[in-house]
Amino acid sequence: MNRHPTHKCVLALILTLLLCPSAAQQDPHAGERGRMVRDQLQARGIDDPATLEAMRTVPRHLYVPAGQERYAYQDRPLPIGYGQTISQPFIVGYMTQLVQPQAGQRVLEIGTGSGYQAAVLAEIVSWVYTIEIVPGLGERAARLLQEAYDNVAVRTGDGYFGWEEAGPFDAIVVTAAADHIPPPLVNQLREGGRMVIPVGSPFQVQMLMLVEKQNGQVTTRSLMPVRFVPFTRSRED
Repeated sequence: MNRHPTHKCVLALILTLLLCPSAAQQDPHAGERGRMVRDQLQARGIDDPATLEAMRTVPRHLYVPAGQERYAYQDRPLPIGYGQTISQPFIVGYMTQLVQPQAGQRVLEIGTGSGYQAAVLAEIVSWVYTIEIVPGLGERAARLLQEAYDNVAVRTGDGYFGWEEAGPFDAIVVTAAADHIPPPLVNQLREGGRMVIPVGSPFQVQMLMLVEKQNGQVTTRSLMPVRFVPFTRSRED
């Protein structure tokens, strides 16, 4: 009988750790995302299971500029260049929950930015179409999104007129403040669909609006004050 099996047990344990790394080793930011969801979203009333799970899943640190990763899961917006920002996690979760995303849906996003909001939506719905007017941002977001998802289409251009050939959409998420609700976006909203959009003057407090289309009628509802970057238009328009 082997009276000294300890060395074999230790060797087996080492091999197990090497071959089967822990979840924390595989994804060192999982704990940060969990705390973000618990403390910033659930604690403030966001309770849609699909939204919460998507935000637990998407690696937000990949969607912020180099050097900003340590701030990725904090409750604040971050600059992403070109005068644009990635919204704080609560706002992303709140806007996502508002449009009631579900599997099988097609969603349009205006203002791709870093690509984070599109990634959250892509975890839930069947197709995301997203438009960014700043080429540098659009190209970077397209690379990130196409590496992770096969259900996201990115276009660079003026989002005011939407993406007519891909519509109608079950939901539309606008992540820049417009001085009015663009009629082309309302037209591309499917019957029963929802759109969330900040409306108001640039660089001032705006109002987040929920637009709904029911029985051929369009209704709007003011939700909360917010501060978004302006809805930029192309010069020829």
